[in-house]
Amino acid sequence: MSLLQGRIVCITGASRGIGRGCALECAKHGATGLILHYYGDAETQDEIESLKQEVAAINAKATIVAVPGDIADPETATRVVREGVEVLGRIDVLISNAGICPFWDFLSMPLSVWERTRSVNLDGSFYITQRVANQMKDQTPQGGSIIGISSISALVGGGQQVHYTPTKAGILSLMQSSAVALGPYNIRANAILPGTIATDINKEDLSDVAKREGMIKRTCLGRLGNPDDIAGPAVFLASDLAKYVTGAALLVDGGLFVNLQ
Repeated sequence: MSLLQGRIVCITGASRGIGRGCALECAKHGATGLILHYYGDAETQDEIESLKQEVAAINAKATIVAVPGDIADPETATRVVREGVEVLGRIDVLISNAGICPFWDFLSMPLSVWERTRSVNLDGSFYITQRVANQMKDQTPQGGSIIGISSISALVGGGQQVHYTPTKAGILSLMQSSAVALGPYNIRANAILPGTIATDINKEDLSDVAKREGMIKRTCLGRLGNPDDIAGPAVFLASDLAKYVTGAALLVDGGLFVNLQ
C-alpha cells in the first residue's frame, strides 16, 4: 500500500532515531520526495549519507534533499523550506521531530541546559512549523499535514527531565493551537506522544539494566518501543486515512501510561 504516493515529506532530526524511522517508512509508502534535516556535524553527516542509501534501496524514485543546521536557529527552518521547495516544488507533510534530552538533576541544573533544551525542542518546533505552514498555505493545491513529535512526557513528570517535559507539553499545545489556526487553509496538525523508545537520546539512561528492565515491565506489551513503532502512526497521520484528524494527540507507548500497577 502506497499511502504517501506523490507526497513531499519534510522531517527534522532525520539522521537517527524516530526521524530516521519515519524517513524509511515514508519511503516505503511511496513518498515522491524527502526533505531531510540533520544537525550537520561529522557524525550526523555520516548518518544522513547512510540514510540516503537505505531510502534509495527502498524507493529508488524518491528525490532526497538533505539540509544541515541547528534547528534552534530560525534561519535553519527558513533554509530547510527554501532548499526543499526549490528542488521538489512543495511540502505536503512535516514531521517535526528534532529534539534533545540531556538528563539532569533539577536543583543543580545550569541555566544553559534549560535554555538549550527549550531552544532546540520548542523554539525549533515553532520555527519549522510556522515556515512550513506558510508554504502549505501558499502552494497549489493548498494544504498539508503537520505532525509534531511530542512525548508521553507531555503528560507525566520525570525527576531528571524538569527541563524536557515542559518542552514536550509545549509541542502538544503547539499542534493543538496550530490545528485551530491552520484549519482554514486545509492544513491538519497533530501530535504523536511516544513512550520510551530505544534511541540515542536515552541510550545512556537505559544502559542502567535495572532501570531498563523496570521500564519494560511497566509497559503492557512487555518491551520498549522502536523507531518504526512511531513511524507507522506518523504515516497514518500524514495520509488521507487521517483526512478528518486534526488537533489530536496520539499516545504510542505500548500501554505505559495506563499501566498503574
